[in-house]
Amino acid sequence: MAERRRGTRRQRWAEPVALLAALLLAPGCAPPGEPADTAARDVQRTLDRRAAAVVDRDESAYLAVLDPAAASLRAAERREFANLAQVPLRSWEYRLTGLDRTSAGRATAEVELRYRFDGYDEAPMKAAGRLDLVRRDGRWYVAAEHPDRGGRQLWEQGEVTVVRGAHSLVLGAGQGERRLRAVAEAADRAVPAADRAWPGRWARRLVVLVPPSLDSMGSLLGAPAAGYRGIAAVTTGETGGPGAAPADRVIVNPEAYALLGDFGQQIVLTHEAAHVATRADTSVATPMWLSEGFADWAAYRGTGRTASEAAPELRRAVRKKELPAALPTDREFRFGADAGMDADTLARSYEGGWLACALIAQEWGEEKLTAFYRAVGGHGRREGAVEKAMHEVLGTTPEDFTVRWRAYVRERLA
Repeated sequence: MAERRRGTRRQRWAEPVALLAALLLAPGCAPPGEPADTAARDVQRTLDRRAAAVVDRDESAYLAVLDPAAASLRAAERREFANLAQVPLRSWEYRLTGLDRTSAGRATAEVELRYRFDGYDEAPMKAAGRLDLVRRDGRWYVAAEHPDRGGRQLWEQGEVTVVRGAHSLVLGAGQGERRLRAVAEAADRAVPAADRAWPGRWARRLVVLVPPSLDSMGSLLGAPAAGYRGIAAVTTGETGGPGAAPADRVIVNPEAYALLGDFGQQIVLTHEAAHVATRADTSVATPMWLSEGFADWAAYRGTGRTASEAAPELRRAVRKKELPAALPTDREFRFGADAGMDADTLARSYEGGWLACALIAQEWGEEKLTAFYRAVGGHGRREGAVEKAMHEVLGTTPEDFTVRWRAYVRERLA
């Protein structure tokens, strides 16, 4: 799930992998005379050697698993290995999820890459991919690598520069260290700000990726770049219940982010930090007006910005007697080429969600706001989640809250 916001050699680590070749190779897939139950095991060994070479920073071992006849692949993989030089890896593992024996001595493998950044990821990032393999002299080699269906990795886009902050790890491709240092400084301010808004257990650190361009950002996300034009940053990660520890990434659009002033850039990164802080308590039950509204509330909290300054599009609507009749729906937060939402509608949705959370903080208190957020996310399913949490935490109903919200919007923006 992606969420929008405007404007030293290391000890080798590996998880035990149980492979049942019968699940990966259907009967009869192996050529005659080649035992089908050894192929998956042998391919996994090749993948394990490759993973160990990455963690051990051993280029020779990394290239040794590549098909000696694939000269272009070897050149590309040598560059990619070099691009990883500064990346602080704690673990790197390939899991074989499927194997198709296409012909004698050839196969296609479906693979899941799992990796963690040292000191930052409590759970691995996962990326699916596909490899073509060839068998030579009884050993499997990687002959071709196909783009990940869910998006490319940063080190596939160029040499990665790494900047470490007090609360952040910033990785950039095609970016100067000075620019990345400025991002790290803003991220270091964002973490304490988000922590003040969301007291509780979370990692209190950010991993920020800065790709070379808008197109590169789309490639990282596995989505059309046009859908992120004007979007300064997004946060990716899996939602989960309490105790979950997903690996979040804040991905910056270098083009849109650069157009913002210092204040705007700080708002963006604090907003994204709030998403990381609340991730474990965000679920399918959480409406977008609450998750995005809370992130904006956390970002603007304590900045001294007035409602009119923070919600200009909604202010225009109010002054044109176009006060929204209801809290924004999830659909009104959609962005992308097929979203069907114009920029003004999208902006008003964010602003409306922010004012809803500001209303709760003002009328019920900040502790009630965070309790309400947790109660909604803990419901487990969308139906009835907001209603139940409003009744139990705020002592109100969605209908009454909507009336109060509309009055609050009018009062703050008229």
